[in-house]
Amino acid sequence: MQIIRDLAQLDKSLQQTVVTIGNFDGVHLAHQKLLRKVVATARPLGATALAVTFDPHPIRLLAPEHAPRLLTPLERKAKLIEALGIDLLVVLPFTRELAHLSPVAFVRKILVGGLRARSVHVGPTFRFGYRQSGDVEILAELARQEGFRLDVLPTLVVRGERVSSTRIRELLSTGRVSLAARLLGRAFSAYGPIVAGLGVGRKHTVPTLNLAPVEEQLPKIGVYVTRTRLGDSFHDSVTNVGHKPTFGEHRLTVETFLLDFSGDIAETEMEIEFFYRLRDEMKFQNPAILKVQIQEDARRSLKFFRLFRLIQKRRAHRRVPSPRTSA
Repeated sequence: MQIIRDLAQLDKSLQQTVVTIGNFDGVHLAHQKLLRKVVATARPLGATALAVTFDPHPIRLLAPEHAPRLLTPLERKAKLIEALGIDLLVVLPFTRELAHLSPVAFVRKILVGGLRARSVHVGPTFRFGYRQSGDVEILAELARQEGFRLDVLPTLVVRGERVSSTRIRELLSTGRVSLAARLLGRAFSAYGPIVAGLGVGRKHTVPTLNLAPVEEQLPKIGVYVTRTRLGDSFHDSVTNVGHKPTFGEHRLTVETFLLDFSGDIAETEMEIEFFYRLRDEMKFQNPAILKVQIQEDARRSLKFFRLFRLIQKRRAHRRVPSPRTSA
């Protein structure tokens, strides 16, 4: 997948595109459905499957005090979009000049003049143009005027939950990581460099790996069953998101304890997938009592993974067709 940050970088030979536009924060199930539809529409036409997103998030420029914590930083978002088959990702710098384009100017300058859109796919709540004055009805009328096709994806509901980035943030903020995963279509994860901690775990309880400070969304403070990726290897783990109150108040940290692992860590980065919330973070009377609790957390996590793998095995077995017998 090619990534460009300026419409002037578009290949002059680009004849027609199938386009979708959005922030795509989290690249959740609704985003995935939209992006796959773009790819499926583009292929028979010989067109370029193209996604447009913005950097920074528009609210960070227009109302920074209300800007949400992102579910996926741009680098992560780009990789998730690429995995869905998109050919070209256009990351438009969100400037005040862009924010002041009227809906008509946005369509004519960006979609038609810049991207050469033959077909445009958006979600039902898509807004565009100055002060978000454009909606899907206005876009439909502009599509008729400018000669491109518009497809609006219906609202996606999963087990009674409307799939949206806002709803996923709400779930994470209350620690409901398994429900957030249901809407994301994968476990929620945090990733970044491994940094040195204060050494209290190795000295008093269990050795942990510490994630560098994260600017993006994190689950509610507490202890979670997780899986930690180091390079190409995945390790069952228990992760604490919190302030280490047993050792005094500290800045918010994310530290993970790898289960059934020993040896040296050569990797400099890690990714932590959150599966299930075990408990609140608590202040213990002393490190020895905390260590006992961590051992209990580890026991419960190992039990979780045994059940998790048993369920996966049974599902895989059901998907395998039975061999046919002939008389």
